[in-house]
Amino acid sequence: MAIEKELLDQLLAGRDPNEVFAKDGLLDDLKKALSERILNAELDEHLEDENSEGNANRRNGHSRKSVLTGTSKMTLTIPRDRAGTFDPKLIAKYQRRFPDFDDKIISMYARGMTVREIRGHLEELYGIDVSPDLISAVTDAVLEEVAERQSRPLDAVYPLVFFDAIRVKIRDEGFVRNKAVYIALGILADGTKEILGIWIEQTEGAKFWLRVMNELKSRGVADVLIAVVDGLKGFPEAINAVFPQTVVQTCIVHLIRHSLEFVSWKDRKPVVPALRAIYRAKDAEAGMKALEDFEAGYWGQRYPAITQSWRRNWQHVVPFFAFPESVRRIIYTTDDIDKPDFGFFDSWRFFVRLQVSLFLRPGPQDFPCERVETQSRLAGAVAPRPAARFPGHALTASSTAPVWSGPRRRSCRHIPYAIFVRHGRPRGKEWCRG
Repeated sequence: MAIEKELLDQLLAGRDPNEVFAKDGLLDDLKKALSERILNAELDEHLEDENSEGNANRRNGHSRKSVLTGTSKMTLTIPRDRAGTFDPKLIAKYQRRFPDFDDKIISMYARGMTVREIRGHLEELYGIDVSPDLISAVTDAVLEEVAERQSRPLDAVYPLVFFDAIRVKIRDEGFVRNKAVYIALGILADGTKEILGIWIEQTEGAKFWLRVMNELKSRGVADVLIAVVDGLKGFPEAINAVFPQTVVQTCIVHLIRHSLEFVSWKDRKPVVPALRAIYRAKDAEAGMKALEDFEAGYWGQRYPAITQSWRRNWQHVVPFFAFPESVRRIIYTTDDIDKPDFGFFDSWRFFVRLQVSLFLRPGPQDFPCERVETQSRLAGAVAPRPAARFPGHALTASSTAPVWSGPRRRSCRHIPYAIFVRHGRPRGKEWCRG
């Protein structure tokens, strides 16, 4: 709803334009007036409901309360009722901060700022003096949500799951480091995406992924129809050890990138289209023929390691050819892990960095996980703080969280057709547990 021009002129009359957005200026006055008006409207509605139920209740003066907002500190006049049953929705009893204030602290912490830097930032921009204990309390509140996400049950069957890693900057023991964060991104039967888990591990290996598969199974996953993975040795065996019927598909993009590692920079541009003939072949037989032609051609003779790499992984490249082009575009890469849908947070990487920053923060934790020493600890450090590490433990995201709501980036509607028609896997009631 547009604000009338006459009302704006009345608000700005006699005011210095430079003070409109300043501290205690017009904007702060409006925020205070609107907040108090909302609180009084809430009390009127509460008293009306109380009296309609036969409870005699009425106003009983006001109380003053200082609250922190995302931009300033303001003192509100809170209306009271005689029965003491009024609990405002705008700013609840005993609450001293608006939600957007907590969001700002979490946002700064997730970007790697220290408690001291957050205090200085709030003081400089908003004139708010915040104690270190308050900042810690705000960030600690997120840990409870992380703990809930770790143990949430998963669906019984996932048509498609991507397994891969991304690298993010994380504050760890006072230093900002690049960390590998391993992610499982599931695609549901209706094509929507769901983060199944986020894991932290010093090194990626088959044993680590075997623990991941067992954890997914313990949380309710009975079957994964197609798993798209990178070219890690032993990864397919780890998946099939827990989910023996799963079709393991090697990420074609990873395979191409690995092939280009053997190629000089000036030759990469012509090598890529030569490889394209392999994975764009009509079927597995045509793909093998294209690989043999590449091997016998100029680039295959110049860089024989490329052909050797494709032959080693051919067993897990072949499933790719069983699907139509519309499905191939979805499963030929795990790069979707780097760009799932996001809403509340600035980016997916920011969301991961937030969770991991909180999860790796030194100090006692409530998670029943083994603590291990980090290799990065400085030699001779005096009284080093205990560092909680959780190898192979998931930071999972709730499927109802707003982070992944919104339109999908890529349509996955062809997946159920490809799975059911070509693989004859269970459908309907057979998808349900039990």
